Amino acid sequence: MKKLINVKEFFGILDANDNVVVLDCRFSLMDKSYGVNEYKKGHIKGAYLIDIETDLTDEISKHGGRHPFKDVEKLKNILENFGISNDTIVVAYDDGDLQGSGRLIYQLRNIGIKNSAVLDGGIVAYKNANGEIETTENIATEKGNINIELDNSLIVDMNYVKSKLYNNNVILVDSRSNPRYLGLEEPVDKVAGHIPSAKNYFFKDVLSESIVDSSFKDEKFLEKHFSTLNREKEIIVYCGSGISLMVNTLALEKIGIPYKYYPGSYSDWISYEENEIKTGEE
Repeated sequence: MKKLINVKEFFGILDANDNVVVLDCRFSLMDKSYGVNEYKKGHIKGAYLIDIETDLTDEISKHGGRHPFKDVEKLKNILENFGISNDTIVVAYDDGDLQGSGRLIYQLRNIGIKNSAVLDGGIVAYKNANGEIETTENIATEKGNINIELDNSLIVDMNYVKSKLYNNNVILVDSRSNPRYLGLEEPVDKVAGHIPSAKNYFFKDVLSESIVDSSFKDEKFLEKHFSTLNREKEIIVYCGSGISLMVNTLALEKIGIPYKYYPGSYSDWISYEENEIKTGEE
């Protein structure tokens, strides 16, 4: 199953399958109650609420970044409580910014839930297609059964990234805003700047200003935007803490550019005092 589906494909999945779980991943880094409040206001019919901060993020330690992946056994239990098993089709959505839903899908794929996808355009596209909205809190009545099948083929860690700095066969993609990349500002992390040799591709640049049926700008734009990424080279994507990078990886997937990603991202990189930090353009 591909990682990104449109709303028409979503309706088709719902019509053709009984074993579908829909998860609401809306969240805000600046307002931890945002997801719960928006879910109560209205959500896709049958959807369950999943919390990025508590359900998908593990306890923060010295290393690992601000949003480390949830321990796989804990994540397995959380997902099983939504009735999810290995053969369940899982569709994740958010407001259309693809950060929460993207983060969830990569964690699902990581533990072996391959029939999982992000709803392109999120709840906005769903509403535009006259999808039914409800306010009832949905609670799963059956527990699933997941056999963990770890797939870390797309994941890299700090030591791997460090070994690839200034390698001519590797392109390191920083998904944060340009002022953060340049080191001109840092609203979240303790040190401003970027990982040495990284190039800046702000994740919001690939998103449509007005969502109709897709979160992304058209493929012609995406091809031009990422035209300097040589497909023959290894591309490693990171952000601040492993959430917004998922927007760039979904965009790369959409136009067929292979990649790997660094979940710990910049917040993990700077947790190692010996690691170099660069400012300015590279």
